Amino acid sequence: MSQGWLSRRDFLRVSGLGLASAWLCSLCGCSANTQRQGDKVSKPNIIFILADDLGYGDLGCYGQKEIQTPNLDHLAANGVRFTDHYAGSTVCAPSRCVLMTGLHTGHAYIRGNSRSPIRPQDRTVAEILKAAGYTTGLIGKWGLGENGSSGIPNRKGFDYFFGYESQVHAHNYYTEFLWRNQEKVALKNIVERPSPDYAEGLGGVSSNKVEYSADLFAEESLQFVEKNHEAPFFLYLTYTIPHANNEAGNQGMEVPDLGIYKDKPWPAPQKGHAAMITRMDSHIGRLIDKLAELKIADRTLVLFSSDNGPHKEGGFNPDFNHSSGPLRGIKRDLYDGGIRVPLIASWLGTVPSGRTSDLVSAFWDFLPTACDVAGIKTPDGLDGISYLPTLLGKPEQQKRHEYLYWEFYERGFDQAVRMGKCKAVRIGVAGPMELYDLSTDIGETKNVAAEHPDIVAQIETIFKTSRTESEIWKIPAADATKPKPTQKPTNTRKPTTN
Repeated sequence: MSQGWLSRRDFLRVSGLGLASAWLCSLCGCSANTQRQGDKVSKPNIIFILADDLGYGDLGCYGQKEIQTPNLDHLAANGVRFTDHYAGSTVCAPSRCVLMTGLHTGHAYIRGNSRSPIRPQDRTVAEILKAAGYTTGLIGKWGLGENGSSGIPNRKGFDYFFGYESQVHAHNYYTEFLWRNQEKVALKNIVERPSPDYAEGLGGVSSNKVEYSADLFAEESLQFVEKNHEAPFFLYLTYTIPHANNEAGNQGMEVPDLGIYKDKPWPAPQKGHAAMITRMDSHIGRLIDKLAELKIADRTLVLFSSDNGPHKEGGFNPDFNHSSGPLRGIKRDLYDGGIRVPLIASWLGTVPSGRTSDLVSAFWDFLPTACDVAGIKTPDGLDGISYLPTLLGKPEQQKRHEYLYWEFYERGFDQAVRMGKCKAVRIGVAGPMELYDLSTDIGETKNVAAEHPDIVAQIETIFKTSRTESEIWKIPAADATKPKPTQKPTNTRKPTTN
C-alpha cells in the first residue's frame, strides 16, 4: 500500500494554521477553488484516472474479495466513494466522448464505438481548462480521433499526449509504437501476428513482449506531474487495464507477470485479469506518493473511475470473481452491470475522508465539476451537473438530476433511464420497456413495468425527448427478429471485439 498519503490530521498538523484556515474557509464557501502559497494563488490540480472495462465489483472498496487493490481502497478511505455513479456509455468511445464533452449519448457526437473523430466544435474539458491557464496532459488511451483528424488530443486541448490514439491499437499492450503528441515513438516489441488493421498501425500481438504500455504510462504520469507541479495542471490518465487484447484470443489478458496470483488455482485469463488490476493499483499508489513528495496533495483533486462494465473477452469470465458485483449485465448492456462504475474522489484536506455518497451521477457531470473546481464558468447547454458540493461534504447544496439517459447503437438501438430509484431499459426499437426498483432490486431481476403504468408513460416521454437526431448514428427500423430481453440477471449477449 502507498505510504505517502497523509491523513487529514497529519495534514492539519504539518500545514500550519494559515493554510488550514484557508481550506476551512473554502469548505464554508468563501473560496472553494484557489489556494494561496506565499504570494502565489494557484488553482487546484485535477487528475482523472480512467480504467478500461473495470467492473463495479473489481475493487476491494466495492466488495471484491480476491483481487487486491490496496492503494485504491486507501484512496477511497481518504475521500468519498460513490455508489450510484454511471459511465457515459457501455462501450469505450462514446463513454469517453461523454466524459470529455459533458453531453450524454442522446446529444454527444460519438454515440457508439467507431473511428469517427470528434469535431472542432465538440469542446472538451481539456480545451476549457487550458484556456483557464491549466497545463493539460493525456497519458494512455484516447479513442476519439486518429492521426491527421480533427480529433487528435493535441487538437482537443491537450498540451501533451503519450499513448494510443485508436481504441483498436490499444488492444495491444506490447505494441511496436505509441504516440507522443503527433510523432510515433518506437518500442522494443515485435508484432508477430498483425491484425487486419495493422497496415494502419493498429492491433496485433507481440512475439517478444518487452515494453508493457501500462508501465510506460505510469512512468510518464510521474514525469508529467514532476514537470508541471508548480502551476495548475489537468492530467487525464487512461489505463487500458483490464481490457483484453482481442487479437490474442483466449490469451488476451496480457500482463508481464502474474504476481501474487501465480499459484492461484484459476484459469490463466482470470490470473491475468487480477494481476493487471493489482499492477495498475500499484502504479496509482506511486502517483499518490509523488503528490505527497512534491507537497501538492493538498491542492490536487484525484478522481478514479472506469469507462464501462467488465468485458467477456480474451478468455476472461466476468462471473469468476464477480466483476459486476451485485449488478446485472456486463459491457454492452444498459443494465447497471454495463454502465454503473466505481467513482472514487480524494482531495487532501478538502474532501472529507471516509464517506460514501449515493448521489446519482454520471460521466457528463465531470466537465461542470472540473469548471467549478477551477473557478471558471461552466459552458451553457451541457447535460451535466457539478458534484463539487458532494465532494466538499455539503450535500444540502447539491443539485440533482431529474433523470439520467443513455442510448446505444452497437446491436440495434437500446435505451435506458435512471430516475430516482427507478431504472428503465428498452432493448431494440420495438422492445417492451423493462422497469426495475433499484432500492429493492439492485440486480434488476424483477420487471415491475406492468405495475407502474404512470412511470412507464413518463419514461416513454423521456426516451423521445432526451435526444437529438445524429448525422452518423441513425435509429434502425424495428427488427421483429431481434430476441426479446431476458429476465434472468445474467448477460446473454455475445460481445464484439472493440
